[in-house]
Amino acid sequence: MIVGCGGHGREIFGIVAAINEAGDVPWKVTGFLDDSPSDANLRCLDRLGTAWLGPTALLAQLDTHFVIGIGDPRVRARVAAELDPLGRPAARLVHPAATVGLANELGEGVVIFAGARITTNVTLGRHVHINQNATVGHDSVLADCVQVNPSAAVSGSCTIGRDVLIGTNASVLQGRSVGAGSRVGANACVVRDVTAGRTVKGVPAA
Repeated sequence: MIVGCGGHGREIFGIVAAINEAGDVPWKVTGFLDDSPSDANLRCLDRLGTAWLGPTALLAQLDTHFVIGIGDPRVRARVAAELDPLGRPAARLVHPAATVGLANELGEGVVIFAGARITTNVTLGRHVHINQNATVGHDSVLADCVQVNPSAAVSGSCTIGRDVLIGTNASVLQGRSVGAGSRVGANACVVRDVTAGRTVKGVPAA
């Protein structure tokens, strides 16, 4: 079950299709859950040959894996706080065109998109999403619900706190930390530690 039928959730539907086509462990998407789907998103689901089944609370009545298909990490964290206590397993989804190296730890609900690269000894918490062509270097730790947007680069030995958004094409340099709830703007370069709850942008990011 995919929770969230916006664009991010529909991209995850495509990841499931790619996993199945590659002959990896197959998944069947039962449908989508969403508390307030737009008409446009419902039409997109119809074109994909799938359907909206009801609000997120419906998961409590279903015996299924789920994945949270919401791009905003703060919203994803709120949904996770509602759904995780239900005890349903969260699926780990890795696109067959992604690269995941050795000795990594992937939490439940992790989604790794096409072209992403995870090197070695990386820890990804629950519901972390690594988008298209993003990279995460050795020994980095990403806490729950982190979102790494397309083509962003998290260098080695970085620490990324809960609910952080790393914007498209942004870079976090070696050994830097980004505190919980922070947002790193698109194309920014983090050269010093970022304290919790900040929004930084630019080169160097400030």
